Amino acid sequence: MTPSLDELVAWLGRWSAGRGPMYLLLAARVRQLIDEGLLPPGAALPPDRRLAGALSVGRTTVVAAYETLRQEGRLVRRQGSGTRVSPAALTPPGEPRVTETSNPMFLHLLEPADGVLLLSCAAPPSPPAALAEAYARLVLPTDDLGYHPAGLPALRSAVARRYAHRGLPTNPAQILVTTGAQQAIGLLTRLLVAPGDGVLVEAPTYPGALELFREAAAVVHPVAVGRDGIDVDAAIRVMERHRPALAYVIPRFQNPTGTVLPPLLGRRLVEAAEAYGVPLVDDEVLGELRFDGADAGPPPLSSYGTEVVGLGSLSKSVWGGLRIGWVRGPAPLIARLARLKALHDLGSDVPAQLAAARLLDDFDAIVRSRVAELRAGHDLLRSGLARLLPSWDCPPAAGGQTLWVRLPYGDGVSFAQLALRHGVAVLPGSTMDALGGSARMLRLHFLLPHDTLVAAVRRLAAAWAEYAPAAAPEAEARPAALNAITV
Repeated sequence: MTPSLDELVAWLGRWSAGRGPMYLLLAARVRQLIDEGLLPPGAALPPDRRLAGALSVGRTTVVAAYETLRQEGRLVRRQGSGTRVSPAALTPPGEPRVTETSNPMFLHLLEPADGVLLLSCAAPPSPPAALAEAYARLVLPTDDLGYHPAGLPALRSAVARRYAHRGLPTNPAQILVTTGAQQAIGLLTRLLVAPGDGVLVEAPTYPGALELFREAAAVVHPVAVGRDGIDVDAAIRVMERHRPALAYVIPRFQNPTGTVLPPLLGRRLVEAAEAYGVPLVDDEVLGELRFDGADAGPPPLSSYGTEVVGLGSLSKSVWGGLRIGWVRGPAPLIARLARLKALHDLGSDVPAQLAAARLLDDFDAIVRSRVAELRAGHDLLRSGLARLLPSWDCPPAAGGQTLWVRLPYGDGVSFAQLALRHGVAVLPGSTMDALGGSARMLRLHFLLPHDTLVAAVRRLAAAWAEYAPAAAPEAEARPAALNAITV
């Protein structure tokens, strides 16, 4: 399998974060990809100049790395046929796995931090005191095996009450507890999507969902996101023409753009999905993180139809390490999902579910506290970017956890590579866009502690000052003072 340039850059990950000459760091990472079988014998590598441009390094760095691997016998370089992995290169037995992720959001979590500030994975940096208190007051059940594939009854009831509190009456039988929203998307994909089936997605969208759909060998039908969220007219045309097996949308504080789908458009989308028999999945994970303090924003899409499937999680409002999510949907669908989940893990962690049930009893206070922190981080990040990177287009967000930033020139993938060498990880927009757009976009989250966020902006500014001369004819001048941001 020969990877595309973008795939190879993603596989290379944080190759430049170590110590030593750049060409040796690059050679070491390519060597690892060959030895692990991700680059199998015969796979073609990009030309020197193309790879150098994508990595924001000089061509000599790539040439030296390739030559090092050629001398080791891992690469073959021939005039006219380019650079390929040697037929004799060492690889593990069997074919390389095709289900491993190459998305930088996951790779940044899998690899040690090495002093890199992560603006790539948006999740609370530490658990709140309320979580520790919930665990301290934990009382484990007696006469209970601990296996609850559909979820602990107490938590299913608590989630159902939460929906009722938000104006959507729900029976506990409509709730499946999952190990985070990622598992919820994965279970729905396994149940509803066969290889070759179509899946409607927003472009851009949450990269974790895209990875799951690709793992399932689905045919992705991307629909552009505008200022008011997904283009509903285009989505309806996709449903009418392709009848996808699943439609996945994030209507409130969309990840990554932050847009909010107006209620009338949401109703049209639900009515169309029901008319064409397309299961519509509403990712509600960010739905309550609203900055203006209003108790009620646009309602969940489930308010407009009985067949909508809602996804929730505590990973953004509480802590990513509390792996508790859920699916809300028709009871027959929930029963089928529970049987599938039983096959995979027999049920989620019981102590975590007990803690989650206690947290949901006073969830409004937790959300208010989290929103206050998010709003402060949002304002700090935007002010820092405006001061040190004024040419970047950085509209405010109405909620959620991220800013969707447009670079004035260049592309997000190559800048992200350079930013890594300055000690900050960002998520390029193209990794989230199945339409192939968003090349100049970056997704930046604002959940880090304030002093760390300030340091991250300084590192981005230093990286941009180095990137700009090679990226544009008239480069932006280096900011006069990289220490100008104050908390």
